[in-house]
Amino acid sequence: MILRKTLLATTLAGLPGVLLADGHLTPVVFGTNWLAQAEHGGYYQSVADGTYAECGLDVEIISGGPQVNNRALMLAGRIQFHMGGDMLQAFNAVNEDIPVVAVAATFQKHPQVLVAHPDVETWEDLKDKTLLIGDNGFTSYYQWMIAAHGFTVEQRQPYTFNPAPFLADTGLAMQGYLSSEPYVVEKEGGFKPNVFLIADNGYSSYATTIETMQQTIDESPEVVECFVDGSAIGWYNFLYGDNAAADELIKAANPDMTQDKIDFAREMMISQGIVDSGEALENGIGAMSDATIEDFFDKMVDAGVIDAETDWQASYTLDFVNKGVGMDLKPE
Repeated sequence: MILRKTLLATTLAGLPGVLLADGHLTPVVFGTNWLAQAEHGGYYQSVADGTYAECGLDVEIISGGPQVNNRALMLAGRIQFHMGGDMLQAFNAVNEDIPVVAVAATFQKHPQVLVAHPDVETWEDLKDKTLLIGDNGFTSYYQWMIAAHGFTVEQRQPYTFNPAPFLADTGLAMQGYLSSEPYVVEKEGGFKPNVFLIADNGYSSYATTIETMQQTIDESPEVVECFVDGSAIGWYNFLYGDNAAADELIKAANPDMTQDKIDFAREMMISQGIVDSGEALENGIGAMSDATIEDFFDKMVDAGVIDAETDWQASYTLDFVNKGVGMDLKPE
């Protein structure tokens, strides 16, 4: 394991132009889209174990959260990289003439789930329940659920991000994040809910993308390459290697985060193939393809979520992914 990592680090260190002229590391700021958690683990891993530094970057991670808009900071030129959501964000940026580009897709599967009581055994069974869905979800993936699967507007009620109504009523199911609401239900409700990934039922978007500005790609492609490659290595080590130092950085950045929550989330990401599945199995973590993005775009057009005239191909680039970086770190 150590030898393989050393070889990869040597490769990263060979990238031209990342170190500053005086030999110092190039400073880079990466903004996440929420408070520090296991779903950000690979980035913290590469800070903690020096992977970014080995290819010439001094990476600072700044957390998102309530009333924090790190994407706006990137648009203003104050940070270099941002953690995106799914590809809808990237499509909308194109429609708004904002030169934001997705350069990697950390999650092969979207971690959005529907959480149900044990009597709900299949995705189809959810049609018999009232669904608690937030406003953002209603205007995005729920429109796809209506168009592709026959769910209805009438069965949806607003989700207030409080699981108490769901816990009290077996007639309800609710939206959730794979590593969040199922954990809360188990702890507070005393039962293991049935959980349905929208990704496993056809919602084919990548998630947790790495975004940057087109100007950064044009002016500093070596920095983008180093950050994308370093992040991929970080994710392999966070999922399968010695992740203790990354866990400590996450807990330091988010005092409300606990080790049991991190462990639960990491296990869910591994068991459900959130990061390391699909195209990542062949091309490495961060992989993307034209076919997958086009498929998701077509679904969003069919659902009335995105304009058919959107130049979806301008929303991303494959120049920095699909190289298999870090795959040797995965246990056989």
